[in-house]
Amino acid sequence: MNIFKKQESQVRSYSNNFPVVFQKAKGSWLETENGERYLDFLAGAGSLNYGHNNPVLKQALLEYIENDGITHGLDMHSSAKATFLNALNRYILEPRNLEYKVQFTGPTGTNAVEAALKLARKVTNRTNIVAFTNGFHGCTAGALAATGNQHHRQGAGFSLNNITRIPFEGYADIDGLNLFETMLSDNSSGLDKPAAVLLETVQGEGGLNVASNEWLQRLSKICKANDILMIVDDIQAGCGRTGTFFSFESSGIRPDMVTLSKSIGGYGLPMAVVLLKPELDEWKPGEHNGTFRGNNHAFITAAKALEIYWANDNFENHIKQSSNKVSDVILRTIKRHPKLFVQQKGRGMMIGIECKDGIISSDIAKTCFENGMVIETAGPDDEVVKFFCPLTITESELDQGLAIFEDAVDSIAAKHFKKSILIKEDTMIVRTLDECRDSERRVASETWESVRMLLKNDNMGFSFHITTIYQDTETHIHYKNHLESVYCMSGEGEIEVVGGETYPIKSGTLYILDKHDEHYLRAYKDKEMVMACVFNPPITGAEVHDENGVYPVLD
Repeated sequence: MNIFKKQESQVRSYSNNFPVVFQKAKGSWLETENGERYLDFLAGAGSLNYGHNNPVLKQALLEYIENDGITHGLDMHSSAKATFLNALNRYILEPRNLEYKVQFTGPTGTNAVEAALKLARKVTNRTNIVAFTNGFHGCTAGALAATGNQHHRQGAGFSLNNITRIPFEGYADIDGLNLFETMLSDNSSGLDKPAAVLLETVQGEGGLNVASNEWLQRLSKICKANDILMIVDDIQAGCGRTGTFFSFESSGIRPDMVTLSKSIGGYGLPMAVVLLKPELDEWKPGEHNGTFRGNNHAFITAAKALEIYWANDNFENHIKQSSNKVSDVILRTIKRHPKLFVQQKGRGMMIGIECKDGIISSDIAKTCFENGMVIETAGPDDEVVKFFCPLTITESELDQGLAIFEDAVDSIAAKHFKKSILIKEDTMIVRTLDECRDSERRVASETWESVRMLLKNDNMGFSFHITTIYQDTETHIHYKNHLESVYCMSGEGEIEVVGGETYPIKSGTLYILDKHDEHYLRAYKDKEMVMACVFNPPITGAEVHDENGVYPVLD
């Protein structure tokens, strides 16, 4: 690790959150140089939709290299490029009735955005670009100007101009499109007529904010009515991440330009393109160029990925099933912990959960990593935990990752319980569970048994009970004016505070109820749940107790 601290710039970021040295990767797994394995729920920030070292794509690439296929060729014609263009037309454009020309830009997403903005300004002879709140488009000058995040913008070192920012759908309860349309029709609005509108249909780094189909259709209509180009940045949301190849397909819109990068190369190899309507192709030869316009190795793996995964709808169905599974876990988590979480965000497998603040999301990501999973956050305050695993992930791997997430949430939730330590000095009582169970200290009903090992007349200042909730039963409990600490000794179930949260309980879990809120205890089917319970002040016969209707009280 010392070589990285000594030699690599501190501008690095992901490695700060995952301080290990990775050496190998396969499918949905990363492996360190020490042999530790991590489930990858980051997937190169969406660059590895088809997984690490996908065997089919790897074989195609190895065969191409073995046959001395051209690696670097500037923008010259190559058989690899032809293979990709034919696959793109056959499997993506023609089935969707889309007619686009393809511009190969520099190898990263921000290169594609720069080219699209430059072309829009050239074609329209206008300079202004409309972008949206919480949008992220890259860190080179033009793309950064369209990006909202201040952390990135402050690194520019100069003024970021020629952008008008409009509220994205749902931002601050403002109808941004109504504002946009009004400003376009008002000669005194101060809005210079834009060359183009640039947007993500699902804002990745901005917090997984989703534009509805209706909103996108309205925006498209406004652009057409005002002769404004519409550019969809599908760099992160494209290539299947939202459930379809393009993120905008369900809306029916037809953008004038689409930028693609990240997973378009299939194998994680750098590659970026701009798809543009033919009538917009006004470039002069070499007017926008670069040494690495097109990556022949990426052409091979990109073409194979399109052939294998997009020739029919099997892959889309797999993405949908995975998305439903993740969504179920997210919604269940929100229901159990409403004080920790706000809502589900995103669409398809570009999905996440919004936490109350960035501290909670950071704690979850850190705890997941400690338990063998790489997962990251997004949003203005990094408050959204993003589920960005490879789209090829198996059902069992997805279940494993979701279990790690739920365990992390349980651990974080436990930190939010009030902690109490009760001590009584100079008093010693020795009493066994069996002798208490065989006395009047045992009370029971059809769903529970409670053995009161310490009560008020033991003069300890608190009560101590061993309570058993029988398997596959529910018990309603409502004491008053007690602080209760409960430690689960064995079994598994959950506690639901009436009008509040639901918490999972398993062996080793401690929970504390302030003033002993009304709640339900449920034991799951497999095993009864045995718990050690401490009450302060001690249980007395002077109070009302209701546990499934009967709860004899002993002093």
